[in-house]
Amino acid sequence: MGYAEKRGTGAGTYYRGRYKIAPGNYGTVQDDSGRTIRYKTKREATQAADAAEVAVRAGTHIDRTTVPTFAAYVQRWWARQALAPSTMQNYPNTIEGHLLPYFGDMLITDITREHVEIWYNAQRAVPYALASVNGYRSILHLILEDAVEDIDAMVKNPAKRRRNRGRRAGRAQNRSPEKVVTTALGALLVAERAALLSGRDDEFVQEVTVSYTGIRWGETVGLDREYVTPAGIQIQQQLYELKDGTFYQGPPKNDSFRTIDTPGFLYRLIGDHVRQQPPVPCPCHGLRTVFRAAALRPELRVRREDIAAFAGVSPSTVSRARLNPELISQRTRDRVFAAMEELGVVGVPSADQYVPHWDRNDHRHQIIEPASSGWFPSKGVGHEAHPVCVVAGDTWPGTVVKGRHSAQQATACWAPVAKGLTQHGLRHLHGAMLEDIGTPPVLANERMGHVDGSTPGRYKHVLPEMRVRLVADLSRLWVGSLAARAAMSPRSSVPILDRLLQEHAAEQLSRNSPQRVISQTIRRMESLSDLHVSKWVA
Repeated sequence: MGYAEKRGTGAGTYYRGRYKIAPGNYGTVQDDSGRTIRYKTKREATQAADAAEVAVRAGTHIDRTTVPTFAAYVQRWWARQALAPSTMQNYPNTIEGHLLPYFGDMLITDITREHVEIWYNAQRAVPYALASVNGYRSILHLILEDAVEDIDAMVKNPAKRRRNRGRRAGRAQNRSPEKVVTTALGALLVAERAALLSGRDDEFVQEVTVSYTGIRWGETVGLDREYVTPAGIQIQQQLYELKDGTFYQGPPKNDSFRTIDTPGFLYRLIGDHVRQQPPVPCPCHGLRTVFRAAALRPELRVRREDIAAFAGVSPSTVSRARLNPELISQRTRDRVFAAMEELGVVGVPSADQYVPHWDRNDHRHQIIEPASSGWFPSKGVGHEAHPVCVVAGDTWPGTVVKGRHSAQQATACWAPVAKGLTQHGLRHLHGAMLEDIGTPPVLANERMGHVDGSTPGRYKHVLPEMRVRLVADLSRLWVGSLAARAAMSPRSSVPILDRLLQEHAAEQLSRNSPQRVISQTIRRMESLSDLHVSKWVA
């Protein structure tokens, strides 16, 4: 049994409890922080030592000298992780910025559910986004769950959520905002504006592709030409964007390798786009990607101020020479264009002069957000949010004007199409399209890269007829969006959409021509006559 050991002399006398851990090995009773407890009486020390020895025999005793702190355990835990590079760069931010400041000095066995809840509520009060705080807690849960397996004294995970506990009223207020989606026409308008903002047809094809396939952002920027086939778009890889600006090539999310059935109009759209671009591989992975960024390489970029300084004019004059040349004299125009030619601005850049892949934030600020909301987002002090200004012309929706004095040059601004729409929102839109046209869940899950792991899901299969109906329904949505867009204006400032609108108008004219109407009527009467005769004979 345990015993009391007298320590100190005179007024500083105290007792400590000693208990047997193993033959020849004795421990001292300690508090939760690992400090030796000093008892005033011999009896108290003996009782505490006896209780500790009983715990040793029962196997419930914790040898605190061998229990690591949370920080020490995390250091060992992190060393054996082998995750995707994008995950490896995100975890340290959470661990160092949100977990270690609170739990770092605590013994890992001392972390209780109460500690976790207090920490969680403190994170919510900062405030951080709810999704972010839940992500921090998920990583804490993961670490402590591994600690339960690694440390014998760790009997349960204090970060595990209790089911059906806590306040029920007001939970809806903590939900993340619902994803903004639009319609097929809205997607077409956003794609048209994206092309105007970038000055290329590429962004039009890209946004239409996402809207009618639902592919993820990483799958979009990593889509190689060889995976676009008449049978469909094969998703074999994606590019993960790292914080240092580089891209990591890896498998699709959750290994969702798949082939997406492609409507004929989309395959022709992508095919025409690919044929117009030189098959230059990207320098980082050697991929011949379908979509490239709109920005020039840094060493090739020429600012408007540089052109103005070379030509001896103001920056606003350079903008007028490009957008409204009739507003300045012929002599000034010649000086500006000569400066542009001297600096290498004149002409369409080749594919190898563009940045290989879109940066997600650049694409959001420069393309998708102004295209959907009609406003360029704020970029901090001195770069407040401002509307997209355009110069109205013969074709709609005009020409985008950028620069410091764009408001003075513009004649109109864009109205919102779907304020708050994001690139990922177009993937949500595709899911809504599939729901609207009645796509079977098994085919919708396959197309979106989701897996139905339920038992009934194992008995659901995709039939060829389902794919045929899906492609036909998506083509119908596309034709309907073109008709609605043509009703707004028969022409477009975007060359590729302008051609599509003219083809649509010609097809409608041919379909409604008198000769075709007469032929269809005759065929319909003949079919009805045949049906009548067959019934009469029966």
